[in-house]
Amino acid sequence: MNEDPLERIAREERERKEGQTSRTIVYVLVTVALLLAAALAYIWLQKSRLVNDLEAEKADLAQQMVALQNDFSNLSSDYEKINLQLDTSREQVALLIEKLQKTEATNRTKIRQYEKELGTLRSIMRSYIVQIDSLNTLNHKLTAQAAAARREADESKRANRELTEKMESLEGQVAVGSVIKARGLRTEACNSSGKITDRGSRTARLLTTLSLVENDLAPKGPVRVYIRVKDPDGNLLVNSKSDSFEFEGEVMQASASREVDYEGAEVELSIYLNDIPSYSKGIYEVTAYTEKSLLGKTELMLR
Repeated sequence: MNEDPLERIAREERERKEGQTSRTIVYVLVTVALLLAAALAYIWLQKSRLVNDLEAEKADLAQQMVALQNDFSNLSSDYEKINLQLDTSREQVALLIEKLQKTEATNRTKIRQYEKELGTLRSIMRSYIVQIDSLNTLNHKLTAQAAAARREADESKRANRELTEKMESLEGQVAVGSVIKARGLRTEACNSSGKITDRGSRTARLLTTLSLVENDLAPKGPVRVYIRVKDPDGNLLVNSKSDSFEFEGEVMQASASREVDYEGAEVELSIYLNDIPSYSKGIYEVTAYTEKSLLGKTELMLR
């Protein structure tokens, strides 16, 4: 059945308008969707920036706490009471750092509370620094006074020591000067007729001569001079009349000795070593002593 031309035109016009309306609705919906997506993206970006800012603020607060913790670690005192207080404050800082680590950056209430606690701990640390500086200043003053007193005491000790050393030096000089000394120490071999010989086979005794030199500082009175004679083999020659003496804390045996009266003036003396069965060839070593000094050494060569 054929459609009426007018109805067909009306229908087509109606369908055209309906298509336009559908497309408009689609365009509107797409536009709204795009606007919503843009709004959501903006909100997400803003929230991300806010979270990042809060995380950065938390990290900065954590750095401040760690810096304060290091400052407390480097702070020390010579006073037990302050050291105990410092230990307590160090524990508080460590606890505050631990609480911050467990708190989300978005928890603004807690973050602000921790900032206040950090400020309080900073104030406490400044008060410690003031106390320690004041005590150190006082301690330095007392230390300086003690050092001055020690210097004075050391100076007195030094003066006393120098005086003692001078006295000891003078006493030592007197002691050294009072030692009896000898000169002209000589030993010769004598035969049975009393004549000098250089042959061991003809030697009957040894004669040692020396002079005790003049010394006004030496003690006056009897002085015994000892000689020790060693044969070429290093053996000490002794007879039945030999005696012993002490020299520098050591008891020594003498080959022979003689006592003279010493009054500070020079004294010559001779000491005979008798009653030695025989003398061999070689070098004999003779050493002369008093109980207070070594007078000298000499040698005798026998053929």
